[in-house]
Amino acid sequence: MDWLQIISNAAQEIISPTTAAYALAALGLAIHFGFTGLLNFGQAGFMMLGAYGFAIATLSFDAPVWLAVLAGVAASVVFGLVLGIPTLRLRADYLAIVTIAAAEIVRLLFTTNTFEPITGSANGLQGYKGGFADTNPIPEGIYGFGPWVYNEYDWWLRIVGWSIVIIAAIVTWRLFKSPWGRVIKGIREDEDAVRALGKNVYFYKMQSLVLGGVFGSLAGMIFILPRAVVPSNYQTSLTFFIYAILLLGGAATVLGPIVGSIIFWVLLSFFSGFIARAVEADWLPFMTNVQAGQLRFILVGIAIMVIVIYRPQGIFGNKKELAFVK
Repeated sequence: MDWLQIISNAAQEIISPTTAAYALAALGLAIHFGFTGLLNFGQAGFMMLGAYGFAIATLSFDAPVWLAVLAGVAASVVFGLVLGIPTLRLRADYLAIVTIAAAEIVRLLFTTNTFEPITGSANGLQGYKGGFADTNPIPEGIYGFGPWVYNEYDWWLRIVGWSIVIIAAIVTWRLFKSPWGRVIKGIREDEDAVRALGKNVYFYKMQSLVLGGVFGSLAGMIFILPRAVVPSNYQTSLTFFIYAILLLGGAATVLGPIVGSIIFWVLLSFFSGFIARAVEADWLPFMTNVQAGQLRFILVGIAIMVIVIYRPQGIFGNKKELAFVK
């Protein structure tokens, strides 16, 4: 058993673009669920629209990076408005039903062959990274130390991805220390009381939904820069993973989603490497390679369950602020 390689691969996930993308998406979900109390089960839809908006703007319209980013953000804003206008005046469970259905509808639209020339159908899109790579100021070469050794593109992607996460965290922290944030938290606790104080609860909910969706769309762009954009990557399980990360770190926190994402992906990588080598060493003769591959999710799930059982508010959460245990 090559423990050094297993630990090295797991350590790489600490600063990986995937970890950054999930952290940013979970931060958006913290705005929705943790701070506002909105049950959004369609964060994968916001990520998908951000990813495809960026890719399609680049490939079909030859847009520069900044315009492609704006296209992805604009798509998520429209999606948030379409979801919020008919549902935010109703109970929270209506939003949950609409968001999970809408995210699946969006995924199936991008999968259909009707729009294949633009979306690539089930095969997805690739070849949109050139504009982002051209912005890289790092000279060509291999840099790093220990397990973190990458080429200039991979380092630039990590720097940009984690910089966006840090900026989003600072913006979120400042917003929820402001009067706007206090109104949002009040809506989570008792929206009727906030409405009685003369606040437009519907308008504040819409702002929260759109802001968290924008974070999700930016996460979708970071997510696709090291890989192709494929509809199958945006199934409902993606949103559930983000919820697991959110609850692990703390739903009503800013730092929680970031640390939760790091822990989630480090654990997933560690168990994946361990199980693969255990199969090679014939430690699990009763399991096939496919079954062993799924075992990592079971082990990560158990690890998260233990944390949630003994600290249900998450690592950084305050139990008094948990809307989901009220």
